[in-house]
Amino acid sequence: MATETPTGQPALKRAIGPKLLFFFVIGDVLGTGIYALTGSVAGRIGGALWVPFLVAFVVAFLTAFSYLELSGKYPQAAGAALYTNRAFRVPFLTFLVAFTVMCSGITSASAAARAFGATYLPASFGITVTPTVVAIVAVLFILMLATINFIGVSESVKANVVLTCIELSGLLIIIAIGVLAVAGGKGEPSRLTEINTADTSWLLAITAATSLAFFAMVGFEDSVNMAEECVDPPRIFPKALLLGLGAAAVIYILVALTSSLLIPADQLAAARSNALLQVITVGAPDFPLRLFAFIGLFAVVNSALINMLMASRLLYGMSNERILPGAFGIVHPFRRTPWVSILVTTGIAAVLVATVGADGVSKLGGTTALLLLIVFTIVNVAVLLLRRETVSHKHFVAPTWAPLLAAVLCGYLAIPVLSGRPASDYVIALILIGLGVLLWIVNWLYLRKKGVRANESDDTSALSK
Repeated sequence: MATETPTGQPALKRAIGPKLLFFFVIGDVLGTGIYALTGSVAGRIGGALWVPFLVAFVVAFLTAFSYLELSGKYPQAAGAALYTNRAFRVPFLTFLVAFTVMCSGITSASAAARAFGATYLPASFGITVTPTVVAIVAVLFILMLATINFIGVSESVKANVVLTCIELSGLLIIIAIGVLAVAGGKGEPSRLTEINTADTSWLLAITAATSLAFFAMVGFEDSVNMAEECVDPPRIFPKALLLGLGAAAVIYILVALTSSLLIPADQLAAARSNALLQVITVGAPDFPLRLFAFIGLFAVVNSALINMLMASRLLYGMSNERILPGAFGIVHPFRRTPWVSILVTTGIAAVLVATVGADGVSKLGGTTALLLLIVFTIVNVAVLLLRRETVSHKHFVAPTWAPLLAAVLCGYLAIPVLSGRPASDYVIALILIGLGVLLWIVNWLYLRKKGVRANESDDTSALSK
């Protein structure tokens, strides 16, 4: 007999074992970041392209320890917002974290849309596009995602294994080409230690590149939302999450090594989101470029769809918690999807992809990394504060030094000037968060006028427990 939740609803089916969870983590991490930002990262670091991906992995790996402890302690599908609320008990901060996570989904999908229009779609069909056409195609891409989102997408975790294998195949092709090219006498190993210090210090070059490369490592945190559907999550989560994150990092570093060995950093930087296509051209001139472009096309589509689904559902969830206007919680009577939230998130993404300019993938990827670094800093602090709460069941406990070090590193990579990230990342992030604060104020004034408090409802909110 199926168990029920405290609200009387049937509990989610626990059908995800360790292998499926492992593939889910890899599938969530792999995608737009490495396919679209390799060239931009090379422009910040130089030939030592592997260094920022390694540093980004270390920061993500340490943060994963915090998520492991919290997801095992509170195996509920609420993630960072739940942890923030339990640790700080400040509704406005909880809202900011939830809204920031939502914005990261929108900016990530927008980065994928720009990569779709500027790189992988033209390469798949052998055409050349102008900046105006790229913007139009990116907007149409976002609208296509909205249509799918509105119709309703129910993607099983087993299907995610297939999608992950397709995305993974493109990166393995790059690695194989690198191995064969180097074995054939191609490549310049001396580039692997070159750090671009022409107009900055080596430390700032590394942090600036890492602040962008971190975009490629995010996604692992989404796995905590699958906790309620996992078989014995306290037991299987640590191994699956850490192994999945580690496997993705190894793949990224090998791709970075291959790229630097075969192509000088300035040429990778000039190629921008076309960098991996350039690696194919140089390392294996006879390889069908359109095949790789098609794989890349699929990777960015899948990443964008997942992120837009997440963003619209988060906006919908915040409306149900009465921390955003109730209109965002309206569900279509036939499709049973949150169509107002889908419309709003789609509109924000469309504006972003149409206005960010030629370097849009880098700007949007950097903004995504910035938003999540802020969230991760808060989560790493929250895990320490929540040590004062005890639960009856066994769960993973991170070594205290891990969240402490992770909080410092995440915070450092988010700080202006010290991180070396461009001002555009902060401008886009502040505009998006400012929009959220405005919506929160409007909702607060409306509820105050009605004499109702945010998060107050007939049923006890999951976040207010």
